[in-house]
Amino acid sequence: MKRSESSRRITVLLLGFVGLAMQTAVYAWLWFSVYYPILHDWRRKTLQLDQETGEYVLVGDWYMGRGLTYTIWGHIFTLLLYFVLLIVISNAYGGLKIGYLKPLDVFLSQIFILFLVNFFTYAQFLIIRIQYVDVLPMLGMFLIQLLISFAWAYITNALYMRIFPPRRLLLVNGEYAADDIISKFDTRKDKYTIVKKINISEGIDKVYEECLGDYDGVIIWDVPSQYRNGLVKYCYGRNIRIYVMPKITDVLLKGSSQLHVFDTPVLLLREYSIKIEQRFIKRFLDILISLLLIIITSPLMLIAAIVTKLYDGGPVLYKQVRCTKDRREFKIMKFRSMSVDAEKDGVARLASKNDSRITPFGKFIRACRIDELPQLFNILIGDMSFIGPRPERPEIIDQYMEEMPEFAFRTKVKAGLTGYAQVYGKYNTTPYDKLKLDLTYIENYSLWLDLKIALLTPKILITPDATEGIEDDQITAKKNS
Repeated sequence: MKRSESSRRITVLLLGFVGLAMQTAVYAWLWFSVYYPILHDWRRKTLQLDQETGEYVLVGDWYMGRGLTYTIWGHIFTLLLYFVLLIVISNAYGGLKIGYLKPLDVFLSQIFILFLVNFFTYAQFLIIRIQYVDVLPMLGMFLIQLLISFAWAYITNALYMRIFPPRRLLLVNGEYAADDIISKFDTRKDKYTIVKKINISEGIDKVYEECLGDYDGVIIWDVPSQYRNGLVKYCYGRNIRIYVMPKITDVLLKGSSQLHVFDTPVLLLREYSIKIEQRFIKRFLDILISLLLIIITSPLMLIAAIVTKLYDGGPVLYKQVRCTKDRREFKIMKFRSMSVDAEKDGVARLASKNDSRITPFGKFIRACRIDELPQLFNILIGDMSFIGPRPERPEIIDQYMEEMPEFAFRTKVKAGLTGYAQVYGKYNTTPYDKLKLDLTYIENYSLWLDLKIALLTPKILITPDATEGIEDDQITAKKNS
């Protein structure tokens, strides 16, 4: 097992290195052929011989450069800086997770990675030259890199899957049916294959014996704690890979702090995990960035408002009561994407797949998240934050809490425009899974985590799974039995 895992890791690192090296090679070509000559030349002029005087006269424009001369180490540092930027931003966006993410997801990550790295690099040229630098060569390089990235993502994934076939897994489940978790694993048949399942009711000794079979790992799904603890220890002691679906308490403990005040480890769970100085910085950034984005997106919001009004003459904005911190109610604002009588029966329901209530223009603005832009004003006045659990409707929260009282834990912090559950989940993620994702954010909060979620959010705008609606027979994201 250890040799196999080492081989997988080495393979991923080598394939990732090849991809980054190819992108850096394209940049090196552009650097030496276009941008270094611009920064190196001090002046360049076009001269022509005057037939009457016999002297050369200037007929072209003066070209002012910076007169910079790079040694070999200067060129190496420039290319190395580009390579390091690719590595750092790739780690944030998951652009090197070959075999872990689907090839399309890897490629989508690469789009944002290359855009950010090239943006920072071009900004560097502007700072060095202190005047305009032609951006067209950089855009041409970006398109070439995208073609390379697309081919690299699919070729490396095919190569990885040929070397490392899907893991054969044993599923151990408890009281509840395993259909839901099986369907989740079935979405990644390129990575996992559940070859057998066994219920804990068949006896713990029989489960232990089955775990020693010809499997690459064991999935522990909804197994009662008195059996799960022993099962984890049993597999861990025999170097068996374990996939554990965490319960709420597991997520809370994962975000705890470890104290060393005695000669035994103590885990501390605070009543409020976000510190006062973090709240101050978070609120300051919310005000600053929301003001900036309101100014930048105002033309887009104006167009969306006009088209929405012209479509059916109904209201432009859709206001709905939602809950933020401590279940305080406020009215969230969105551009209306549904027909005016979408909830004429008075029943609160989430959008379903192929929902007939959504207007044609509404489908577009929902897919692009343009309908969410008015929430910048909710952020500015303090009802919401940029990052946090998405605000739910009070009546939907009440429905969830009938079977899951812990759902109220999401309201320990201010609601957000985007959040951990939006980046790592989907629109139709079940309430229980959504709660675990949001608690992961709350209990592991840091400004860096906010930044990471903000950087990852643009990726979900072009990811189809992120906007997938609930089933037609559902009202909320809770699965019907």
